[in-house]
Amino acid sequence: MTREIFAQEMNQQLKLVRTEYGFTQEAMARILGLSKKTLVEIEKGRSSLGWMGAAAFASIFSGSQVLAGVWGGEASDMIQALAFQEPPRFRKTMGGKVWWRTVEERGGFCIQQNILSQHYRALDGSNGRVCSSFDLEQVRAHIDALREEVASCRSTGEKP
Repeated sequence: MTREIFAQEMNQQLKLVRTEYGFTQEAMARILGLSKKTLVEIEKGRSSLGWMGAAAFASIFSGSQVLAGVWGGEASDMIQALAFQEPPRFRKTMGGKVWWRTVEERGGFCIQQNILSQHYRALDGSNGRVCSSFDLEQVRAHIDALREEVASCRSTGEKP
């Protein structure tokens, strides 16, 4: 997945989400900070939200059932996976009960893959998300680096 593909998918979902929420084109354009003309062009496939617009759209409409059906839940961790080279610290999850399948257990961490978007995330023992990426090897490397950091801190008596 790339930012461009994400934006293209969000362009295609724009009208469906607008309809889901019962907004007119004028109202949706105002919410997204666009002109009505630009919104119409996006809905007709002649223009694009672009990366920033797509990320804002997904964030504003994070409760959309249309978007949940496309991305397998909220798009927020996928947006972060696309936005960051080094993943930030994430909030606690519910453990992937609906949209996730466990790929592997790795040293106290659980690597899961979203069944729709196919991106990966790693959870710690308390279901806290520690990283998210479309690259499984990057997730594994991040977990290994965390484990090494913890082991090093234990040997020196420092806190991780």
